[in-house]
Amino acid sequence: MIAGVANLSENTSVFRVKDNAIVRLFGRKKAVIGVIHSLPLPGSPHYDGQSVQEIYRFACDEAKRYQDGGMDGLIVENHGDIPFAKPDELGPETAAVMAVMADHVRRETGLPIGINVLANGAVYGLAVAKAAEADFVRVNQWANAYVANEGFMEGKAGAASRYRSWLRARAVAIFADVHVKHGAHAIVADRPLEELTRDAAFFDADAVIVTGQRTGDSARLDDLATVRGSTTLPVLVGSGVNPSNVGAIFDYADAVIVASACKYEGGWWNMVDPARLKLFMDAVHGARG
Repeated sequence: MIAGVANLSENTSVFRVKDNAIVRLFGRKKAVIGVIHSLPLPGSPHYDGQSVQEIYRFACDEAKRYQDGGMDGLIVENHGDIPFAKPDELGPETAAVMAVMADHVRRETGLPIGINVLANGAVYGLAVAKAAEADFVRVNQWANAYVANEGFMEGKAGAASRYRSWLRARAVAIFADVHVKHGAHAIVADRPLEELTRDAAFFDADAVIVTGQRTGDSARLDDLATVRGSTTLPVLVGSGVNPSNVGAIFDYADAVIVASACKYEGGWWNMVDPARLKLFMDAVHGARG
């Protein structure tokens, strides 16, 4: 017997059994998560020097609209920072402002909060989540690699998982995209969608996300069915969900991430439109039965 090791059984495994992250975080299946697309943050190309308090207030106002409309949770995302920098080009100012912004949103609503630092800022996202007491991070490329608008983008699972452990933040769930939008996946063309889904699970993601080709584009139902059949992890759809397709999507998905369908004129860059949000949530309630 190895010194200090006792009571091992044939059921001992290097992998821990995962609970359902959607049910754990949102208290229900078929959850709906709204995205707060922040104003441009300090250091980004379109930041004009306004007070950070204005940035925080905008995020909180969007959060309250989502909450009043019946959303189960929120993602705080620096989408106003377009064009996005690669992870090693992000500055500390991005994480600092996002952490305070996410903390404001969490305190304002009490809803479960996620973080997405673009582009693919997995380590930054975990730092923000730890500081803001957020519940999960979205990582657009967790395993493998692809060519994105920003250039070559590598999976960050190894570094980010070690950083999460170092932060003592294992409770922060990882929601990992598979075949993320705005990219070409020819680098892994010899690995079918089923295998790429299994790769995300093998590299310890807590849930997987299916998207369309661009922000606001619908995920293909056959892709969604393939991913659903390839993993026991919760599956989310991360783009293009709208009142007309949410029912079909919920036949496969455990949760949806939505923004454009609930914004004025259907544009992700616009503010949340309470009327469009109501139409969407009416469809959600019908789909939930």
